[in-house]
Amino acid sequence: MEVSKENYSISTDKNKLDVLLIYNFLTNESGWSDGISYDTVKVSIENSLNFGLYSEEKQIGYARVISDYSTIAYLGDIFILKDYRKLGLSKWLMETIMGHPNLQNLRRWILLTSTAEWLYEKYGFTKLPKPEIYMEKFDPNVYAK
Repeated sequence: MEVSKENYSISTDKNKLDVLLIYNFLTNESGWSDGISYDTVKVSIENSLNFGLYSEEKQIGYARVISDYSTIAYLGDIFILKDYRKLGLSKWLMETIMGHPNLQNLRRWILLTSTAEWLYEKYGFTKLPKPEIYMEKFDPNVYAK
């Protein structure tokens, strides 16, 4: 899938991704996956539906979805490089993700975020109505091992 708007494009082609840029952002700037290894990033890309955001041919943003394409999807690792923020690109990226034909009619979407809640709320994401039924196994130090 590829869509364009002005000088920007979004593509799901894994071959276009700048894996080093994604790795550098996630391990050094994201705050949610500090210290993640290059190999872990590569494997996560291989096993996800990826959305690269580009200015001309230069990658400037990214998001990925993990899904069975029938019941559930997890949206993660969403970012826009600092110089390209506040241009409406995050909204366009979200619209493209939410409109992807393979991600329609899912029972549940999952997203973990501590920032930009205002953005995700525009696309139907809400706080957990029953957080008491949510469980997780979480290792915040996994990338430090």
